[in-house]
Amino acid sequence: MPQTMSTNPANTNQQSIENLREWDRMHHLHPWVAMDGWQNDDYLMMEHADGIYLWDATGKRFIDGPGGMWCVQIGYGRKDMAQVISDQVLRMPYTSPWTSTTEPSAILAKSIAEKAPGDLNNVFFTTGGSTAVDTALRTVHFLNNRLGRPEKKIVIAREKGYHGSTYLASTVTGKERDRSSFDVEKRLVRFLPDVNPYRRPNGMSVAEWCDAKVSDLENMIEEVGVDKVGAFIAEPILCSGGVIVPPEGYHKLTYDLCRKHDILYISDEVVTGFGRLGHWFASEAEFGIKPDIITCAKGLTSAYLPLGACIISDEVMQRMTGPAGEVLFSNGYTYSAHPVCCAAALKNIEIMEDEGILEHVREITPYFQSRLQSLLKFDIVGDVRGMGLLGCIEGKHEIEGDALAADKRFGALLDAACEERGLLVRPLINMAVFSPPLVITKPQIDDMFDILEQALEQVAAVLQK
Repeated sequence: MPQTMSTNPANTNQQSIENLREWDRMHHLHPWVAMDGWQNDDYLMMEHADGIYLWDATGKRFIDGPGGMWCVQIGYGRKDMAQVISDQVLRMPYTSPWTSTTEPSAILAKSIAEKAPGDLNNVFFTTGGSTAVDTALRTVHFLNNRLGRPEKKIVIAREKGYHGSTYLASTVTGKERDRSSFDVEKRLVRFLPDVNPYRRPNGMSVAEWCDAKVSDLENMIEEVGVDKVGAFIAEPILCSGGVIVPPEGYHKLTYDLCRKHDILYISDEVVTGFGRLGHWFASEAEFGIKPDIITCAKGLTSAYLPLGACIISDEVMQRMTGPAGEVLFSNGYTYSAHPVCCAAALKNIEIMEDEGILEHVREITPYFQSRLQSLLKFDIVGDVRGMGLLGCIEGKHEIEGDALAADKRFGALLDAACEERGLLVRPLINMAVFSPPLVITKPQIDDMFDILEQALEQVAAVLQK
């Protein structure tokens, strides 16, 4: 007879770690799993968390370098957040967004509209970042259908950009080194070459690289045809692509091109929104642009519950309203504007405001980035880059043969060396990226980078053998 366990999480400690690992291996299909051995992987069995730390089932403590998945802004273990969630569950856990609204969703929509730049005053709630991006792309389709421009649907995106795992979101994702057997709608998208200044040719200045990257967009618009390009989608920083910060001035110049050609500008702020760069949104505050659409998720609730949003400008809404006659904006999710998730988001915003977390990020960022830059002293490090509380280490080592395998080895070695010392990072081929909870302190930053230095010393010793 198969073993069973209580579905109450409070009782999981009664089960052996071995049983839990076995059940996880045999029955839990994790995201982005390697299909040639998906039942052989052992994942860290996390047991509890507090502040910037996680503890596994053996009691070992880890600094949460990735901040969950770029999302744990206010840190773990907030009893005030738990209380608000509990209160809303008891008051009313759900009501259909098709036929009703709630106090948390109405207040949250107003709060987001007030924080978003320009005339982005219209908030469509989704279940996370992928569905927020899908909603943004469907908005492009809807608008151009309403305007009698059914051919103006192609989206221009960028290599190394990541926008999600749903069909449309994955279609505009450009992580070219990730082999996939999933289908995407290739007719809908065109990709621009890498914008990473680290990849510019020898002898080319950053300013010249910026001009070349803007020309990439201009040339693509001309090649595809202005009458066929509906939108340009861009993360302010290409986070999952390796925390790539485009050259200074790039965002404004590409934004101006989109304005010139009546192409909607979608700013994917799923990572950069809600404090990661020290602002509610980075598009205007850091890069001087007011997009037509902003997508957000992750930090919106600090990951206490899933919630995303697609924020649409008044101008786009007015154009979609278009000619007289009823046309439904038939996009939505069962859990759109979920009242418990909206209550959590409101509490998250309240905590960030009351505790000055945005100000804290802006104050501590220079120290965080200086410790990051100091890692260039290691010969095996090719580049370090970041902005706000975002960072990336990219490995550099010369090796003949399979470059991808060598790059993956660097990332795996660094990941293992950090984990051994009590720091979690997120390995991405030959890179390690991190985005710790925004409440991290200066001494904790030192702890984090001290471990990274020790780990790099160990990796260097292995690679030099």
